[in-house]
Amino acid sequence: MSERALTSLDHHGKPARGLVIERHYAAPVGEVWQVLTVPERLPRWFLPVEGDLQVGGRYQLVGNAGGVVERCEPPRSFAVTWEYGEQVSWVEVDLRETDGGTTLVLRHIAHPDDHWDTYGPGAVGIGWDLALRGLALHLGSGEAVDPAAFEAWSTGEEGKDFVRASSEGWVAADVADGADPDDARARGARTTAFYLGEEQPG
Repeated sequence: MSERALTSLDHHGKPARGLVIERHYAAPVGEVWQVLTVPERLPRWFLPVEGDLQVGGRYQLVGNAGGVVERCEPPRSFAVTWEYGEQVSWVEVDLRETDGGTTLVLRHIAHPDDHWDTYGPGAVGIGWDLALRGLALHLGSGEAVDPAAFEAWSTGEEGKDFVRASSEGWVAADVADGADPDDARARGARTTAFYLGEEQPG
């Protein structure tokens, strides 16, 4: 199960918010690093990647975000820009050995905007929770996650319950970080409705 938190920080000279997800995997650090960074392995649990995966190079996740590799310290940490449309944010990943396995800490840092005010941290957080579930499935079995099976799961009741639970977790993190509970719940409801393809609350 993922642990979730929010932080406030200064990033590139502007106030920023950081989503922090921490999750433990029963796999050695070297194995988790390979799964996260080797182009042939990324599509087995996440998305195909193209481009130059060296520091300073540009990468592109097929059908999703792209950006620049800003830092890479194998097998412990890396940092990239996360560019989607005109929006730029930053993703940092750190790995450490714990309890005979690996603890992964993912930080997604962004400058707050109208989208944040409307949907809150769950807009990004739910997506990462889903991705890290795919990572857990791949590490647990060694097999590629079947996209069709994952899609069927995500649109079924179990997948919908996962989204609701993730959204509730991010609402709780929002409130723990000082957000007004009513505002946090309203943002969470809009985000949940978006992910489930339901009519969004007014």
